[in-house]
Amino acid sequence: MPDEDLVIHWFRKDLRLADNPALSNAVLHGSVLPIYILDNKNADAYVPGGASRWWLYRSLEALGESLEGRLRLYVGEPLEVLQELCARHPIKAVYWNRLYEPWAIARDTVIKTSLQEDEIDVSTSNGSLLWEPRDVRKEDGTPYKVFTPFYRKGCLKLAPPREPLRKPALERFIHDDSNRSLEIEDLGLLPAKSWPQKLESCWKAGETEAKKRFEAFLIEGLPQYKEGRNFPTKPAVSRLSPYMQIGALSPNQLWYGARKLGDDKNIDHFCSELGWREFAYNQLYHNPDLPVKNLQSKFDAFPWVLSRNYLAAWQKGQTGIPFVDAGMRELWQTGFMHNRVRMVTGSFLVKNLQVHWHHGERWFWDTLIDADLASNSASWQWLAGCGADAAPYFRIFNPVLQGKNFDPDGAYIREYVPELAELPNRYLFCPWEASNVILQSAGVTLGVSYPNPIIGLKDSRDRALEAFQSLKQPG
Repeated sequence: MPDEDLVIHWFRKDLRLADNPALSNAVLHGSVLPIYILDNKNADAYVPGGASRWWLYRSLEALGESLEGRLRLYVGEPLEVLQELCARHPIKAVYWNRLYEPWAIARDTVIKTSLQEDEIDVSTSNGSLLWEPRDVRKEDGTPYKVFTPFYRKGCLKLAPPREPLRKPALERFIHDDSNRSLEIEDLGLLPAKSWPQKLESCWKAGETEAKKRFEAFLIEGLPQYKEGRNFPTKPAVSRLSPYMQIGALSPNQLWYGARKLGDDKNIDHFCSELGWREFAYNQLYHNPDLPVKNLQSKFDAFPWVLSRNYLAAWQKGQTGIPFVDAGMRELWQTGFMHNRVRMVTGSFLVKNLQVHWHHGERWFWDTLIDADLASNSASWQWLAGCGADAAPYFRIFNPVLQGKNFDPDGAYIREYVPELAELPNRYLFCPWEASNVILQSAGVTLGVSYPNPIIGLKDSRDRALEAFQSLKQPG
């Protein structure tokens, strides 16, 4: 195309300029009109939750600043928005990076066909995964169900991921002064109820901040990643998932950023965690009903118990189990939860409390700023024992031992459950074992200043195992 041709780049979950393959292709073929369309219809139940919408707002704000005011914003049916723009401007082509959520695949297929029928070229790229899900299959053509062969025999036997691309020059983007574009406030992304102020203080959105955090992690966290990642207060935790979720960072940037430092157990483990993300997307691609349907059908008969009181206590971080409560409060206050703690809190919900994993998935969807349909669904199925390569249902995390092992000095609990801060470490993880004298000296009154456990850990574990055994009974 000659330089005077005008093309659209449609930003979606790729809110960055560097290593954006569709965007790089667009600038090669014309002057680029950069747009974002908020689609509140096609996603249905998977419209971003409250925390994700806040994160999207801040991330679009940052992208708009990077583009120096050139980003145009719209709300509505994307096909209608694109058709209107193509009718109003001499648009020759539309570029976007592919999404892998089932609803997005269906929507984008219709959009691509309709635009091509209108003689508008459409070009799509992979900007969010290291490997295309359709390419990672077993020798017999079926998808992998176990992570290690998926990653070692599937992914790593394919061609290496593409190397990151440079940021295109801003001169390639045009200003569209049409008043039909919305202001960011018009998108209605900020929650009606004020989200805790700590959310604002914990996170700064955008590609520049994402790069800074990644560079700091390479120095401070990656050298101790394999072991240190299990401890919620250590710098080995990358905390990059929110930037990956929104597309401020690409997996390719993380892959090669780590690999350029060499190849040791920490780097290999970090890259394998990127592989787990690929595995989640592979599961969703081949199982479109992953968010709602057990991959292992035997769990359809599992005797879940829905207690609204249990669920509410879990959501509020008021279970009386300090390590669980610390995690749930971290989630509410910061929109994030450490991965080890996600496993512990999730296990407590679906196993000790026997509440269906759907309720956990929905709560995380609404409260995590890194809520991702593939990772969220696959992780909850893994926790519940009903997913691909899942943790066996009888693997029930003991939140007391987990706290002692991975928060040995109690710093994490003391930060998020400050009412227990004066307890000695011996009782910090299990305050119900402390004597009245110790509790009083720490200013703790169980059932008043901090709740008694809503359930006994041993008894609830036994009931969970009994429920699991019932699945194995004939007839």
